[in-house]
Amino acid sequence: MKHALPNPEVKHHLPAAMSPTDVLREEHEVILRALGILERFGRDMQQGKSVNPESLRWLADFFKNFADRCHHGKEEQQLFPALEKLGVPREGGPIGVLLGEHEEGRALVRAFAEADPRTAPQAIRRYVALLRDHISKENEVLFPMSDQILPPQQQQELMNAFEKVEQEVAGPEVHRRFHEGLARLESETTP
Repeated sequence: MKHALPNPEVKHHLPAAMSPTDVLREEHEVILRALGILERFGRDMQQGKSVNPESLRWLADFFKNFADRCHHGKEEQQLFPALEKLGVPREGGPIGVLLGEHEEGRALVRAFAEADPRTAPQAIRRYVALLRDHISKENEVLFPMSDQILPPQQQQELMNAFEKVEQEVAGPEVHRRFHEGLARLESETTP
């Protein structure tokens, strides 16, 4: 099987010395920051306090596009298939569990994106708990296993593929745009 050489024209948003799982872990940190804000919004809604609907819409967009299309896209389109080819089972294994959680998360984002004050707080609470547990599973189980079984050449191929996902699926400048928006939202919502 012929392996693709790294594309020198691809400009990664992160240093080349990073591994694919390093990229995903760094994205997890950004997602956790957004979850903290979302959790505060959910508590406020539960207590009958007003939440800026524009900020809630921005968070829903963040989770739909950054967390799902970009981050989960890298996992579902690139990392998981690479691991399956190396013998990690989908059914009855960690990949199947994580894929199921991705689907559950999508449904919960749709539920809180509607901003119905009767149902959104519960959807937010469930989503925050699901994603924190999901991130822990990936960081503590799947990624260390991936680092051990993925050969260096395949890791470089994944880095190139990740960049392609960002450009073609999530859109140009996705990281910069969401990082800036998250920093703005954090400054607006800091107690």
